[in-house]
Amino acid sequence: MFTVQRYLKQGAQPRRTGQRWATFLENHAHDILACDFIQTYDIWFRPIFAFFIINLGTREVLHVSATRAPTQQWTAQQLRTATPFGRGPRFLIRDRECKFGAEFDRAAQALGTRVIKTAVRAPDMNATCERFLGSVRRECLDHVIVLSERHLFAVLAHYVCFFNDARPHQALDQNSPSGTRPATLDGDVIAFPVLGGLHHDYQRAA
Repeated sequence: MFTVQRYLKQGAQPRRTGQRWATFLENHAHDILACDFIQTYDIWFRPIFAFFIINLGTREVLHVSATRAPTQQWTAQQLRTATPFGRGPRFLIRDRECKFGAEFDRAAQALGTRVIKTAVRAPDMNATCERFLGSVRRECLDHVIVLSERHLFAVLAHYVCFFNDARPHQALDQNSPSGTRPATLDGDVIAFPVLGGLHHDYQRAA
């Protein structure tokens, strides 16, 4: 009887059908949003969850929020908030955590969005979002003592503004994800502190 395992043991490789995952992401990046949670703790070691939605094509973070109770209903509402006027992306990548569930998928389907669930133990399927979460932890959360849910949201909102508008990205030819700041070579360089001086936003003086 023919089996994939037996085929591989014979030293042959199964023939691929369709495009590779990396090719799919490259072809449709501007039509794909990705979302995920990151868990941290407050000063009393109580867990708090932050939720992000990011555009794969531009690397821009479109939505951030924080909660102590990430239910399916809460997560679905975050998607609705991030997609005003019912205009959703063509595809949305999420993992298989119970924080999403059927309620989240129904909210996405109402936007005309196809939900793509990552495979088990396959973080590379959502690599851009995972990379961003790593930046959030290394560049922000590892240096901040969180006092409350509101405090966490304020810190992350400040960091997201810096990430979108000021932080250069190699994948974007050292531009920022938002692409809203005009490039100029005139004027002195002024450093604006971000998150109390943890980072700096460098701009040209007018």
